[in-house]
Amino acid sequence: MSASRRLLATALVATAALGLAACGPDDSSDQGAGSGSGTATAAPTAAAPTTAAPAGTGKPAAPGGTAKPAPSGTPGASGEPEEGFCTHGPLPAGQKWIYPGKGTTAATLVYKDTKDVCGVNDVGFDPVGADKTAAFAPTAKGHLSSVLAPPKDVNVADLVKHINECIANPHNEKGSYPCSTGDYKVAIDASGKVTELWERAHS
Repeated sequence: MSASRRLLATALVATAALGLAACGPDDSSDQGAGSGSGTATAAPTAAAPTTAAPAGTGKPAAPGGTAKPAPSGTPGASGEPEEGFCTHGPLPAGQKWIYPGKGTTAATLVYKDTKDVCGVNDVGFDPVGADKTAAFAPTAKGHLSSVLAPPKDVNVADLVKHINECIANPHNEKGSYPCSTGDYKVAIDASGKVTELWERAHS
């Protein structure tokens, strides 16, 4: 082989070697970029759960908000607010809840005013203050209530008899109209006379 041919072959081999060497780093550099963009892609993927986490945390927050009844202290209240068991509903003018007392006769009602107290199934009433008196109007009506029988209309004499029996024996449960816990609703007219009296039924 002539010297010129040898030089040409050597040059070609050297050029090819340089070309291969140049390809190697370029490929690895491209792969680095590829793996770098793979990392970049992985980053959003990793970020996706982070975005999902607030949504996930948002869901438990809803039950927490709905759990308002729990602090209210009225288990089994079936969605009603605590006020439903601690405050009685509004009454018509001239009516109020009272607690009959000793000395009630067919002519005069002796009673105490009441204050609302929280009850398990319904609002309760506790007697407060000094005894008050109100005369029965000549046309006064009475109503006995029971969970065992329909409400019963009675005259004042029968109503007063029932009241006095229950004052003497508060736990009397004889008959269809057992004693209540003393809760009565009274209607008093403008002249201060009792026109109607309702006993509240208790289970």
